[in-house]
Amino acid sequence: MTKKLQKALADRGFGSRREMERWIAAGRVTVNGRVAQIGARVDATDDIVADGRKVAKASAATSRVIVLNKRAGVIVSRRDPEGRPSVFDDLPQPRTGRWISVGRLDLQTTGLLLFTNDGDLAHRLSHPSTGIDREYAVRVAGLLDDEALGRLKAGVEVNGHIESFSDIRYYDGSGTNHWYHVVLMEGRNREVRELFASQGVTVSRLKRVRYGPVILPAWLPRGAWEEMGDDDVAQLRSIVGMPPDKRKGRKQPSRTMLIAYPSLANETVTKNNGP
Repeated sequence: MTKKLQKALADRGFGSRREMERWIAAGRVTVNGRVAQIGARVDATDDIVADGRKVAKASAATSRVIVLNKRAGVIVSRRDPEGRPSVFDDLPQPRTGRWISVGRLDLQTTGLLLFTNDGDLAHRLSHPSTGIDREYAVRVAGLLDDEALGRLKAGVEVNGHIESFSDIRYYDGSGTNHWYHVVLMEGRNREVRELFASQGVTVSRLKRVRYGPVILPAWLPRGAWEEMGDDDVAQLRSIVGMPPDKRKGRKQPSRTMLIAYPSLANETVTKNNGP
């Protein structure tokens, strides 16, 4: 049985499918000694080399997930021409493959960031078609009236595009500083900041507190990480329509990192289970 080359690489922990497509387009991947092309399909007998590293015939890695409480001032990238610290500096070295970030946060945004060694899981968690939402705690300088809140939910034009929050709720505050919790279905770069700016208020702090069913644990200090246990990983895979991983990775701790969340299995399988 064959599968798309980018999926085979992602499944082995080299990166997301989109990133692997860029590698292929840049000529960084060979199959059986020849430079691969976009659209190539491979099977278990093919010899694949990605970025000078030979790709194992099959992935023997257990599906693992790490939750990081990102600190401000670090980038979500492995390399930076400016030499800034990276979130990957804070992670343990995986036994096989490498960690794939599930989405990104900008330089000054803090909070929940997910990593996995499972390319298929990373793809399903991050792809808009899966239906995973994201929740942020936002501190702004100013207080919005009901009309402004309504506009942010109905949609406003930002840089030529109509953008909106699927939910926005006042949380707490006093004086000039007020906290809101907002929910987005995708979360493009600077979208939260630009949406609030459209209503005349400036974001002074931005923190992601939830990614789908995964919450930022209250016990996790800023800059620290915690690995999910087997039960949480199995439940997360089930929510996005993936079968359970029968291999064991880490014993389930007494504290879960998940909340009750609707299953996206039927929709996800229909849209994402292509070979």
